[in-house]
Amino acid sequence: QVQLVESGGGLVQPGGSLRLSCVASGIIFSINHMGWYRQAPGKERELVASIFPSGFRNYADSVKGRFTISRDNAKTTVYLQMNSLKPEDTAIYYCNTVPYKNDYWGQGTQVTVSA
Repeated sequence: QVQLVESGGGLVQPGGSLRLSCVASGIIFSINHMGWYRQAPGKERELVASIFPSGFRNYADSVKGRFTISRDNAKTTVYLQMNSLKPEDTAIYYCNTVPYKNDYWGQGTQVTVSA
């Protein structure tokens, strides 16, 4: 059974930082293309960052230069370092494979950027 457990969200002021973590189990983590997705109220879920098994990274234009995705295969964990946060980054953040698998969605972690 696959489990993806996200953590690290919270309330932060504009310009602040957060580091999200996602621990995976039930998959061969090291061979999977992993991604961070987010869903804001009233909007569709979107992929914001991904990292290939090789370490190559892709970012959505909206977060490029502010967010950094990384992975630790030994810990089966993918991270998202978020800097210079903006109110429009407010969303529930999820990790999943790329492309995602519907059965893999976890509970997500809420990120709220507000003064």
